[in-house]
Amino acid sequence: MNQVNYQKELEKLLNRLQSAGKGSAPALFLHSCCAPCSSYVLEYLRTYFRITVFYFNPNISMAEEYQKRVAEQRRLIDAYNEAGSGDQGLGGYPISVVEGEYVPGRFFQMAKGLETCPEGGERCFKCFDLRLRETAARGAEGGFDYFATTLTISPLKNAQKINEIGQALSQEYGIAWLPSDFKKKDGYKRSIALSAQYGLYRQDYCGCAYSHRQCGT
Repeated sequence: MNQVNYQKELEKLLNRLQSAGKGSAPALFLHSCCAPCSSYVLEYLRTYFRITVFYFNPNISMAEEYQKRVAEQRRLIDAYNEAGSGDQGLGGYPISVVEGEYVPGRFFQMAKGLETCPEGGERCFKCFDLRLRETAARGAEGGFDYFATTLTISPLKNAQKINEIGQALSQEYGIAWLPSDFKKKDGYKRSIALSAQYGLYRQDYCGCAYSHRQCGT
């Protein structure tokens, strides 16, 4: 089975939006896993969409870690909005943020029986579904045109699987899925540079107790 080039799919869609003109900018409900991953994605997409960042990550097991990460997310968005035209002077729409409910119990309930799965396996796929399902539901309820996630910027995340989940949820909830593979075209490299520029806290594990244990941190 041939894998889809989701970066090319995204570029086709963005070209269509650009042709339609800025006055018709659609609304994007963007799930964000963390500030560093969202840094490039926001820089890239804010000229095409009116973005609301949805910070929903019940997979982060420790409350202190969660609070640190969500504070960094808000700080980055404030910095982008204060700059007004983006850090590269490319223009763009103001960015909003919505914080989802932080209930780690939802993640642990989902992960039952999958505790020993290796990182990047079935437990991670179910975690993607948990977070994207909430994003799709909230996005559809809020009347957004598209929903998406920053997760595909990570070289450690399965972009093919993430997009498959997003497409399935799009059909289920009636909201368009924005395909992506943000790590391509040096997206991941750019996120590292932006993290350094803004002094962002970059964690070395996804947030859940299982990845924390496997990473040995």
